[in-house]
Amino acid sequence: MKRILAESGFAAFASEPRNLVMIIIACVLLYMGIGKKFEPLLLVPIAFGILMANFPLTGILDDGGLFHYFYFGVEHAIYPSIIFLGIGAMTDFGPLIARPSSLLLGAAAQFGIFTAFLLALALGFLPPEAAAIGVIGGADGPTAILTASKLAPHILPAIAIAAYSYMALIPMIQPPLMRLITTAKEREIKMEQLRTVSKTEKIIFPIAVAVFVILLIPDTAPLIGMLMLGNLFRECGVVDRLSDTAQNALINIVTIFLGLSVGCKAIAETFLTWDTIKIILLGLLAFMLSTAGGLLLGKIMCKLSGGKINPLIGSAGVSAVPMAARVSQIEGQKANPSNFLLMHAMGPNVAGVIGSAVAAGFMIKVFGLI
Repeated sequence: MKRILAESGFAAFASEPRNLVMIIIACVLLYMGIGKKFEPLLLVPIAFGILMANFPLTGILDDGGLFHYFYFGVEHAIYPSIIFLGIGAMTDFGPLIARPSSLLLGAAAQFGIFTAFLLALALGFLPPEAAAIGVIGGADGPTAILTASKLAPHILPAIAIAAYSYMALIPMIQPPLMRLITTAKEREIKMEQLRTVSKTEKIIFPIAVAVFVILLIPDTAPLIGMLMLGNLFRECGVVDRLSDTAQNALINIVTIFLGLSVGCKAIAETFLTWDTIKIILLGLLAFMLSTAGGLLLGKIMCKLSGGKINPLIGSAGVSAVPMAARVSQIEGQKANPSNFLLMHAMGPNVAGVIGSAVAAGFMIKVFGLI
């Protein structure tokens, strides 16, 4: 009995008490995902991965261990790309096609990425690390994971947890900024109904975007290519089974593997550092600045349009689909109960997905060779 206890994981905590701290962190994240329902589809598997990775003596992280093989999907950008396939299949690009100016709002909401990049450099991070940290500002977990896996795999767990935590906390983080930056009168603005987008337009759009963006920035191919393929599955009308699989079974399976793979890399010796705290704070700042960038351009477009555009839709330029668009809708209805901004906000929201992928591809192109 003494030998069993001496060789147990309980005894191993004495030599590495930081593992116990990580287990507590994992339990807090599980509470956030289950109890508070903050992005549970990803936060629960990530938290459980952290829990499993910090049990001593299991060997699941060693070469040949279970999580060692799971992590191949992150290392080779397989999981984030398949997640984008599912997002494309689930998302209607119609609002963006109906109002192409939404692309500007999606671009403005990438402001935090480049600001956080410069701040990370000032804090002593290497350029590839700073680039990976900045992408947190896009509020796009798969994009942040892919960028970190290419540029700074050693800080990937901190980046992934920050990215998904802030995505989950959008209903808490964005509304105060929306009320601070916009006026009550602006929030009350009702927008005209979007024009009807034809089936032909919806089929041509993903093909055209894939051709243009990937030729312009080839490093965006894994994300943009899969996002547009998923949307083509949705819109072409001849591969309903593939569309259904991408939207449901496939994305759910890959989400499990992605969450566990990310969580399993958050081990005490590499996660409990000052750099992790800096990354989490920089990520929060990047996300807030991205939200502010979208709102400020929304205000400018409101003025230029003669008050026809509600600037609240600018906050949806971050790429957390469709949560950011829902927050725009909720805040708009608080100001004016007859306001229906959801479909208008989906345009910038989809543009934000494309914008964050382009920004990530740019970062990988520039800093991947350093």
